[in-house]
Amino acid sequence: MNSRSFCFLAIFSLAALNGAAQDSVAVRHWGGTVVFNPGNVLNMHHYTDRYDVPHRKNRAFAAEIGYSPLPSDSDAFASDYNYPTYGVGLKYAVNNSIRFSRHDDYEWPDGGTVDYDSYVGNSWAFYGFFTRPLLRTKHWMADLTVNAGTAYSHTKYDKHNNVDNELIGARWLIYFGAGLHLSYRFAPDFALKGGLEFWHLSNGALNRPNKGVNFLGPSIGLAYMPYYEPLAQNKSRKIKEPFNRYWYAEVTAGVGAKTLEEDWNMTQNELSPDDSRFQTEHFHLYMAYSAQADIMYRYARRWATGFGVDVNYGEYASRIEERDKEKGYTDKHSPWSLGLSAKHQVFYHNISMRVSLGYYLHREMGHRAKSVEKRYYETVGLRYSIPALGNLSLGFDVKAHFLKADYTQLVLSYPIRFKK
Repeated sequence: MNSRSFCFLAIFSLAALNGAAQDSVAVRHWGGTVVFNPGNVLNMHHYTDRYDVPHRKNRAFAAEIGYSPLPSDSDAFASDYNYPTYGVGLKYAVNNSIRFSRHDDYEWPDGGTVDYDSYVGNSWAFYGFFTRPLLRTKHWMADLTVNAGTAYSHTKYDKHNNVDNELIGARWLIYFGAGLHLSYRFAPDFALKGGLEFWHLSNGALNRPNKGVNFLGPSIGLAYMPYYEPLAQNKSRKIKEPFNRYWYAEVTAGVGAKTLEEDWNMTQNELSPDDSRFQTEHFHLYMAYSAQADIMYRYARRWATGFGVDVNYGEYASRIEERDKEKGYTDKHSPWSLGLSAKHQVFYHNISMRVSLGYYLHREMGHRAKSVEKRYYETVGLRYSIPALGNLSLGFDVKAHFLKADYTQLVLSYPIRFKK
């Protein structure tokens, strides 16, 4: 499917939704958007200094279907968020104009020179989104949107024909995006929507290379919003459902996996071109385990904030120590790391997003970690809680150093509410 066919199909779907909404009040909860999003690659890696990158621009086309609760639904969460819209989207990004050409005056390792350009491949992303209106009048609406999901790239790093594409190292990727938008309602059910979008593709350290690619650019779209009229008419109507603030403790266990930066550096820069592992795209996965103990204060229906202790165990520490000894390094190594972190959780019914910023009290991961890691770390993830099991929640986290993924993990959390 090309971009023209994608746009035609998306607009046709909006027309079908509009026809259905005229026949059913229930369907008026549902809307859709088609978006054109020209972007520009953000230069966040020193390795791009080695290349001429004559084309950094891409273009993307997205179609979304969303659901918006209405004041008549008596939903306190929806009222607190000013009646958001949430749903699913599909984005097709044309990235093949982004290519890497080697500098003639750069001193490349033996066996590393190629006579062709490498390309970032076109990609599909399937994601869930959550749009929170910040302002809504009769004709204007400003909003903040976050989305997350998975993506598929047509092209990835390949030592035979795409060796300089260190941005994308796997076909299947993690997708994350965020945007600020302003919409103008020019008809009862339709609006023009413009804004600024950021989106990210990476493999979450589950393979190498793992630099990831980040895009930033404007967006313009057509939104179908049959739910807008009742929301504009009831913009001051808030559900006065009381919420009792409370403290709770939460314990979390996680199991994840990662590939090693040390293995990547060895295969790229230290092996002979005659070695079968030279510039390979296949890397061993190592297990990573975590435990967290947090104290949180839920001071609103939507939010909770607190702090906690994070313990991590990486079985890969022995592999890093082995590599360092081969190179004559005498740095300390330990599979254990310990950190303190500030945490914030955002709730919408049984779904929540958890973010944290931590600082290591103890971490000894060898020589290379001193240059590629920071003393602080970040995590971001999603949770789904099960009320029938005492709000036990399942989800996933990505742990990172300065937005560069360290590992991806599945997590299981259990809250313990303090009694007054």
